[in-house]
Amino acid sequence: MNAIRYYSKFGHSKQMAQAIEELVGSKAATVAEPLTEPVDTLYLGAGVMLGKVNSAVTDFINSLTSEVVKQVVLFGSCAIIDSPVPQMRKALEAKGIKVSDKSFTCKGSMGPIHAGHPNKTDIDNFRKFVQSTI
Repeated sequence: MNAIRYYSKFGHSKQMAQAIEELVGSKAATVAEPLTEPVDTLYLGAGVMLGKVNSAVTDFINSLTSEVVKQVVLFGSCAIIDSPVPQMRKALEAKGIKVSDKSFTCKGSMGPIHAGHPNKTDIDNFRKFVQSTI
């Protein structure tokens, strides 16, 4: 079984999460919705605001155990820093949860910075990435 969770302040991570629903056979939900049963792969996405992932993401990560989640595949978008992935990876690995070596980050718009991202090409590339993880 797979699960998709995300935190999305501006809609970028939500757009990405919804793009993979059919590929992994699960409905995307926000990190406010806890996992209710064990999953083989959790797809977890977020963006970055003021250099950090939102505390709702870290709270969700802190609710997880390696008994519930076998593996996590990380994704996200950002406008200024390189990726939200390292922050999420560090928190998950600190809990002993396996994180896939594969991850995906694309540009996310912040006002005029990277306006229009993630765009169709970003989402198409993300879908290809997800297919490579299945």
